[in-house]
Amino acid sequence: MPRFLASDRVQAAIAAVAARQHGVITTAQVLSCGLTSPGITNWVRAGRLHRVHRGVYAVGHPGISLEGEWMAAVLACGPAAVLSDLSAAMLWRMLEPRSALIHVTVRGGGGRARREGLVIHRRSTLPPGQSTARDDIPVTSTARTLDDLRRNSSTAEYRRALRQAEYLRLPLDDAARADADGTRSGLEAEFLSFCKRHRLPTPEVNARIGPFTVDFLWRRERVVVETDSYRTHGGAVAFEEDRKRDLWLKTHRHEVVRVTDRRLGSDPHGLAISLRAILARAVAA
Repeated sequence: MPRFLASDRVQAAIAAVAARQHGVITTAQVLSCGLTSPGITNWVRAGRLHRVHRGVYAVGHPGISLEGEWMAAVLACGPAAVLSDLSAAMLWRMLEPRSALIHVTVRGGGGRARREGLVIHRRSTLPPGQSTARDDIPVTSTARTLDDLRRNSSTAEYRRALRQAEYLRLPLDDAARADADGTRSGLEAEFLSFCKRHRLPTPEVNARIGPFTVDFLWRRERVVVETDSYRTHGGAVAFEEDRKRDLWLKTHRHEVVRVTDRRLGSDPHGLAISLRAILARAVAA
């Protein structure tokens, strides 16, 4: 009877750990729950444990969620590992979750051997502020995730993730927002490309004027363009802040033009004509 109760307690302990980890568990955790190495072998044969990676098992059945796959990948790479890059962006919902190779960052010079289905990034440092947890899965912070995407993914994918992060109001820093061309969002990057396509003079990007940073500035002409999307400028607080900024700029003899994502997409030719006229008028004044 005591032997049966001990086995029952072991099963309950293993189930509890797996429940906290999206259905997966490591060999070390199974052993700490009281199951022996021969017991692990027997559980695998009986279909109670299913190998996901070396040293990591799904408990009860092999069909685990995408979150379970991400957790298993991190567990397989050791205690210093975190989900990163494209996989982290999917976990943060910056990009649409999909089945793909799983990216894991291992801190320090060491690291696990190559694992099938995983892309392991070995990075010398990952400060504590650049890693966190989401849904109990160790993951790079939102800012670090975007920084990794900018360096290792396509420009289009990075900008798509940045725009979604802004929409979700995820915590970002200036380094995460700033692209190589100085833009801090997909809409800003689109406007800068629009200027090049229509051969408008190249503006300063995210330029400082007095107490404010404006999206685009033609300094000599004293013309400012602010790119607006409801997703990033919606709400009463943002509305009031935008008007306060506009009033200050106009008081200091700057013309402010607000360009929406809809206008940029639906009437680029008309917008180019209007901006060219505004800039010409400013030079003549």
